Amino acid sequence: MSHSLIDLLAILDLEAIEVNLFRGNSPSTDSQRVFGGQVIGQAMVAACRTLGGQSPHSLHAYFIRPGNPQVPIIYQVERLRDGKSYSTRRVTAIQHGNSILSAMVSFHAEEDGVLDHQDKMIEVIPPEGLTAEELSKHPMFPEMPEIMLRYYETGRPIELRPVEIGRYVGQKIEHGRIHIWIKTAAKLPDEPALHMCALAYASDLSLLDAVMARYGGTLFDGRMLSASLDHAMWFHRPFRADEWLLYANDSPSAQHGRGLTRGLIYKSDGTLVASVAQEGSVRERRCGFPHEQGRR
Repeated sequence: MSHSLIDLLAILDLEAIEVNLFRGNSPSTDSQRVFGGQVIGQAMVAACRTLGGQSPHSLHAYFIRPGNPQVPIIYQVERLRDGKSYSTRRVTAIQHGNSILSAMVSFHAEEDGVLDHQDKMIEVIPPEGLTAEELSKHPMFPEMPEIMLRYYETGRPIELRPVEIGRYVGQKIEHGRIHIWIKTAAKLPDEPALHMCALAYASDLSLLDAVMARYGGTLFDGRMLSASLDHAMWFHRPFRADEWLLYANDSPSAQHGRGLTRGLIYKSDGTLVASVAQEGSVRERRCGFPHEQGRR
């Protein structure tokens, strides 16, 4: 069994400690705070453990405090509604008696409908053309920052293959739309809810970075400070999180130290499977990040 699979399943496999009460742990990490996607994914797992017969269709969460990766996280689930078509759960993630995340998860029993439409996926380089071997042939490869090269390291729970690699070396994307291929690093069991929780975990990766696409920078180059404030997600159609999915992100607005980002997630055949929205705090470090990138 792959080390990556063990890590991801361990992260999402919560311990039931009482009715409606679960405990989750963080992987060994040098990070100063818990990855937001981890808390979202674990909160969804906790909600899913309290009912059967319905699947999650939407999640709305607020990040309240940064989490400590050295301390277990307690997830308290409130059963707000159990209906024939829809059910609702409120999940509070707690450390040291303080809430670090509050989430609402809505579930829906599958039903037929007369309406069925979606936005089209644009054509981009497929993930097979963005391997580490292909990247090494790119003329910009010697300039690639460490943060991007780490995307290709083994042992990560989620594989990432950015499409617009030029932005990592200062290229601006005028329309602000960026794309990244994502999937779990190893095959997951055939449990649809687990694939949804895994995608919720992955959906926090790279999303807020779309704020920087227009400026020829990234949030990981040391010039900006960022933190997720909230996260919303809607699940549309069946998918597997262990198969390549295209995450299409953009940022329609940034102002007053906050940035709004949106994401559409597609299967490789163009099927839209999920939508995401997030607002985050995005601030300059005191050493200064030019307001006009042309000054660089």
